[in-house]
Amino acid sequence: MRSEQVPFIAVEGPIGVGKTSLSKKIATHFYFHLLKEIVEENPFLGKFYDNIEEWSFQTEMFFLCNRYKQLEDIEKHYLSQGKPVVSDYHILKNMIFAKRTLKDHQYTKYEQIFNILTQDMPKPNVMIYIYASLDTLLERIEMRGREVEQNIQPAYLEQLSRDYEVFMDRFEAENPDIPVIRLNGDELDFVKHQSDLDDIVTIVKQHIYKGEVLS
Repeated sequence: MRSEQVPFIAVEGPIGVGKTSLSKKIATHFYFHLLKEIVEENPFLGKFYDNIEEWSFQTEMFFLCNRYKQLEDIEKHYLSQGKPVVSDYHILKNMIFAKRTLKDHQYTKYEQIFNILTQDMPKPNVMIYIYASLDTLLERIEMRGREVEQNIQPAYLEQLSRDYEVFMDRFEAENPDIPVIRLNGDELDFVKHQSDLDDIVTIVKQHIYKGEVLS
């Protein structure tokens, strides 16, 4: 089985939407390896939310280098050995944040580095996109209580949600071979309601157990 045929699911969406929670539940249900993004270990993140303009480049470079290493390891130790993976992020998200927060000259440098690092990285063959209203995102961020996220500005979060919508529309248009499963986080609560989770699992199963993914 080629590594691109091994189930590799990426779960994406704005901050606080429930990516990690859903990824954990999918990993548990299908016995897939769980790849979690490094967030709180980023030493620049707290400073970033206090002063985005001052600390954006350092923050994004830390995320990029760590996610590159994670994907390199995933390809080597899991996908190339036929072991399925579910990730609570897609490395392309880096470009969403970089485009929003970096100055033009910084973004040009960042994009060049990003393209070099990711040109041969493994790509997910199923994308799950969770979206939700600003009120829902703010409520869930408050509930999980991450100290580094307490200074997130609602305006930044709202703009980020719009950026994600644009990004996902473009991703879907440019990658017709990668199915995108869109989930409304305002209407679904897969943490509290098993029926919601069951519905999501059914949809995911339809995508990963057909065609080339597990052939």
